Amino acid sequence: MNWQQWKPFYLQIVSKMGYEIEEDRKAALLLRRLLRENENYILAETIKERIKERVYVFGAGPSLDKKLKKGKFSGTLIASDGSTSALLEQGIIPDIIVTDLDGCFEDIKKANDLGAYVVVHAHGDNMDKLEAYVPKLKNVMGTCQTEPLDIVYNFGGFTDGDRAVFLAEELGAREIFLIGFDFGEIVGKWSKPYLKEHSPIWESKKKKFEIAQALLEWLKKNGRAEITKL
Repeated sequence: MNWQQWKPFYLQIVSKMGYEIEEDRKAALLLRRLLRENENYILAETIKERIKERVYVFGAGPSLDKKLKKGKFSGTLIASDGSTSALLEQGIIPDIIVTDLDGCFEDIKKANDLGAYVVVHAHGDNMDKLEAYVPKLKNVMGTCQTEPLDIVYNFGGFTDGDRAVFLAEELGAREIFLIGFDFGEIVGKWSKPYLKEHSPIWESKKKKFEIAQALLEWLKKNGRAEITKL
């Protein structure tokens, strides 16, 4: 998905969520600067080398734990943000982590040290986390939700989970399996570091779930990959 395709979706999201476009742009520029200053960035071509035809994308929904214990996964493993913690608990190191740095950073850093590539997303509300955490990572690719920059990409998608699916589809996946994408009334405990147990959904999260579901439905109809929720 290029910027012209994504722009109408983005403007709808900004309107629904009350975001400031200029703040998102500032965040993208900040991320670009941090990646260049720390020389810790990789490009989409490097990420693409890890994308096999079969990809599993892990969300942080409450069903994730049971599915990890039961599942055998042969393909590329992409963790969305907080789901990294659940994977590590089961001794699974993801190939790629897609994050806006809202999850447990210690676990993201641990997986990164063990070889996971990290796709860090810039938006207006996470500039403090970008400054604090990006310099501590290696093999980082940057993404944003506004116009892409030279080393900061925009493949489409909004939440960590659906952005991971858009990325996988754009970079060559042909089968994408969604695990822990529950979109229900309960939020998985891995979604935020301060959650100690699965918790009732809050209003902004509900809006994000609605947007993510709509985007995934669009991609299912218009993308090249077959997308299956497990």
